[in-house]
Amino acid sequence: MAQLGAGRGAGARRCPGRLLRARPRRRPPLAFGAKTAAAGGALRHSGRRLVGAAGARPTWYAAWREPLWDRAGAAAAIGMDLAVAAVGGAGAAPQHQQVRDEVAEKCQKLFLDFLEEFQNSDGEVKYLRDAEELIRPERNTLIVSFADLEQFNQQLSTTIQEEFYRVYPYLCRATKAFARDHGNVPANKDFYVAFQDLPTRHKIRELTSAKIGSLLRISGQVVRTHPVHPELVSGTFLCLDCQTVIKDVEQQFKYTQPNICRNPVCANRRRFLLDTNKSRFVDFQKVRIQETQGELPRGSIPRSLEVILRAEAVESAQAGDKCDFTGSLIVVPDVSQLATPGLRAETGSRVTGTEGYETEGIRGLRALGVRELSYKLVFLACYVAPTNPRFGGKELRDEEQTAESIKNQMSVKEWEKVFEMSQDKNLYHNLCTSLFPTIHGNDEVKRGVLLMLFGGVPKTTSEGTSLRGDINVCVVGDPSTAKSQFLKHVDEFSPRAVYTSGKASSAAGLTAAVVKDEESHEFVIEAGALMLADNGVCCIDEFDKMEVRDQVAIHEAMEQQTISITKAGVKATLNARTSILAAANPVGGRYDRSKSLKQNINLSAPIMSRFDLFFILVDECNEVIDYAIARRIVDLHSRVEESVDRVYSLDDIRRYLQFARQFKPKISKESEDFIVEQYKRLRQRDGSGVTKSSWRITVRQLESMIRLSEAMARMHCCDEVHPKHVKEAFRLLNKSIIRVETPDVNLDQDDEQQVEDQEDQDGVNGEAEAPAGVNGLVNGINGHSEDVSKDAAPKASLRLGFSEYRRISNLLVLHLRKAEEEEDDAALKRSELINWYLKEIESEIESEEELINKKKIIERVIHRLTHYDHILIELSQSGLRGSREEETFDDDPYLVVNPNYLLED
Repeated sequence: MAQLGAGRGAGARRCPGRLLRARPRRRPPLAFGAKTAAAGGALRHSGRRLVGAAGARPTWYAAWREPLWDRAGAAAAIGMDLAVAAVGGAGAAPQHQQVRDEVAEKCQKLFLDFLEEFQNSDGEVKYLRDAEELIRPERNTLIVSFADLEQFNQQLSTTIQEEFYRVYPYLCRATKAFARDHGNVPANKDFYVAFQDLPTRHKIRELTSAKIGSLLRISGQVVRTHPVHPELVSGTFLCLDCQTVIKDVEQQFKYTQPNICRNPVCANRRRFLLDTNKSRFVDFQKVRIQETQGELPRGSIPRSLEVILRAEAVESAQAGDKCDFTGSLIVVPDVSQLATPGLRAETGSRVTGTEGYETEGIRGLRALGVRELSYKLVFLACYVAPTNPRFGGKELRDEEQTAESIKNQMSVKEWEKVFEMSQDKNLYHNLCTSLFPTIHGNDEVKRGVLLMLFGGVPKTTSEGTSLRGDINVCVVGDPSTAKSQFLKHVDEFSPRAVYTSGKASSAAGLTAAVVKDEESHEFVIEAGALMLADNGVCCIDEFDKMEVRDQVAIHEAMEQQTISITKAGVKATLNARTSILAAANPVGGRYDRSKSLKQNINLSAPIMSRFDLFFILVDECNEVIDYAIARRIVDLHSRVEESVDRVYSLDDIRRYLQFARQFKPKISKESEDFIVEQYKRLRQRDGSGVTKSSWRITVRQLESMIRLSEAMARMHCCDEVHPKHVKEAFRLLNKSIIRVETPDVNLDQDDEQQVEDQEDQDGVNGEAEAPAGVNGLVNGINGHSEDVSKDAAPKASLRLGFSEYRRISNLLVLHLRKAEEEEDDAALKRSELINWYLKEIESEIESEEELINKKKIIERVIHRLTHYDHILIELSQSGLRGSREEETFDDDPYLVVNPNYLLED
């Protein structure tokens, strides 16, 4: 030892200015006995350096300075050094002395006893059949109910829950032993265990460092998924210096090489080669979850957490799923921070000069010596399940389930309730009232939304063309007509629904965005609202407030039910199989009955044609309706529980929806002929005149009728579409296609206005005659009530239906324009126009009284078109003629069409 120290000192003297460390000579193994090893293993602390009793650093010195997650490797190196020192014989192979975890080994034994002994209600070993399933190549995880574990051994369940990350490898060994005892499984196959039915569910916001390593169940919505990669869990390395094979090097969430070669005569610490053939890999996927809206505290931003899935858990959660994750919270190095160039953590004085301290003060953590936060919390999940296991995720909209599989998921009582609902003759009405109990009226909207939840049957042609089965509904109406309430009800009821606002949403937010991953720096796709609502419902409020370029982005999603993305080197076609429930306000705030639907809403024709149903809600002043609505609202505020009257509970409706959606009704020959006949009627109505439609009838409306018919058949659990289903679908479609019923046009409005103006003028000018007027009124009340009532009786006003008024106005406009074109802009007098119209309808006139009535109507229509609607213009020539000619010209003026007027299509 003295020679070694002298040699090091001499080496340092031979090279001034540099301190060279000579490699210490290896002591021959024979020179060490048990006492020598004990003496050499004693440590003493000198200053800030840890050295051995003989002054030489032990082999674990470098490992001691490794991060915390490598401390286990350092402990193993310590045990290796002691074992090497205790070897008695030259060339003997090293023997590793491992530290035994007695608590974990006891948990392993008790857990194996639990798997071997726990029985179900039938007296059979519960997990024996599951262990036999592990022989299949794709199976490697045994799912255990935590409630069974608590029932078997309360102390064991508590230990596993508190020390889950510590004992998990031992539980996996017990699972492997159990599988090998009861099945012919390969010896080199790894097995894992997953726990379900944990009693407590935690929110993402509740996860703190105090819960690290314990067994937890958290909930959240998946917002981003990464592709599946192989993860190295246990590596086999080859030393490049001495060719020694080092097996079972555990990887601690990063690529971990051995600290030192296990060969005692080799001091290699860096040059190792990974043997991929002998190493163990497992499927690895990273997903990001986010707090749901219902879990958010007031005024908070949703928090997100990365979840690591392994083995069978990969690909079990897709973007948009609301899931429960069971596993443990762990700390891993933040690779993105470690890869960022910058200063490493340092310790030292902040005094930089002799004149004083820094004057800039402390700036956050950096001035305190922490240069980088290189650790983060992630959740290592072993089991994934939908938040609502029976109706969550894909189950409600899974088209591949059968009636038998759905029946097996229900209890006997639940199945009897579903059967009872299917036999209900008033099912249509009861489902509507049970689904929207707090909304009064609007029955047609309730029926349309209910059929949207049942949906049609998606089809794929022989050429591969997909025909959507989802139904899109748009609700247009005045303020305070419960549009947003419909959206909120559907959002709360459907397990896979996304609620968003059109004004605050962009095209990327609705469809999908391409973002760069922080760690891999690769571009990944982050799901938008339509992708999150895949196999569900996307509720878009304020749909009319969306920008035009953002509306165009959802054209493809509404019809083809896909989203195509080509940006940042990512080219993908994503599924958006969702129904869209949109709410919009009319142009100007309120619906104008005198205009068509497309003139009332700010939507393009392609968007309108993609909606299967349009519902128009108008706020009318009706004493009976207003009383009923007021009574309903007051009942809601005063007796919340009593006022909600449901025939069926929401869970009953969900179960019935799940069962009814597995029906795929076929269209019978009779229904097929009826659909064609009704479509022909719709096309014939799509013309000018009284029955003008709200927008052009296209083949999409025919497909809408088919989807609505299939939804009606599904609701009644029928395998065939009957004509009565088509009839109801046609009625609903007809409600939205034909214009809203408009009020009659008052043709005497001008006379009534003149009378009111005259009364106002008399009231202003005749204030001095007020006492006489009062006395006269009193006398009239006392003695002349009959005369006064006769004089004050309102005269019956002349009214005309709006459709008839529009038909007459269109005829007059067309005739005037035709006359202008044929006679070189020659105008017609009003009398000539009246005579032409009466001649056109002379076949409808049967008496002189009817002729006088028709003449009065056409005169009033022309007067209204001229003075109110400003469609016609009277030509005035005041001052160009004599007084008598001028009077004659004003009595019968020339009429021309306003050049800015566009005849409605």
